[in-house]
Amino acid sequence: MKNAKSGRDGRARIIEGALRRFSQSGVSATTLASLRQESGVSVGSFYHHFTSKEHVFGVLYAEIQEMYQEAFVGELVRHEDARAGIEAIVAMHMAWCGEHPERARLLISERPPRRNEPGGPEVAESRREFFRQVADWWRPHMKDGVLRPVPPTMCYVLWLGPAQEMCRLWFSGAHQPTEEEIRELGEAAWNSLKMP
Repeated sequence: MKNAKSGRDGRARIIEGALRRFSQSGVSATTLASLRQESGVSVGSFYHHFTSKEHVFGVLYAEIQEMYQEAFVGELVRHEDARAGIEAIVAMHMAWCGEHPERARLLISERPPRRNEPGGPEVAESRREFFRQVADWWRPHMKDGVLRPVPPTMCYVLWLGPAQEMCRLWFSGAHQPTEEEIRELGEAAWNSLKMP
């Protein structure tokens, strides 16, 4: 029983250490040795749980993406009104990034794993389900002539692109967003996505 607990602790320590290291240095600049040092695990323990640095990143990215998507969909479905939903998601995005800056840095600045890379199939499947849930909320508003028919990628860029850029400035220490600015970002998203 102790070994099983130690195994779970080792995996969790590796993931937590990777989150710190990747968010500070980026994935490409992080070495396997620095990951092991950050998490305090032996070489054997590391390879018991993960095959490579890329494997750790794939698992971590998939977990972060799922966490973010759950918060997004949970907030979105609380709103029947299109404008309220659009603006609430911008506010939720900024709040989530403020509460989880290390995770947000990875989502914003790192390329997600591709389908043939560790974590890639999980990320792709999670993303597909996420877009389906968002489309289920969007479709009635589009049919009612309230929201524009926008392809998923363009929808994401118009909805959260400016908020993402604000987060980049925030994380770099260049600017701390105000509540008024966050409201303006929500309003800008609404103006981009509503029917003319």
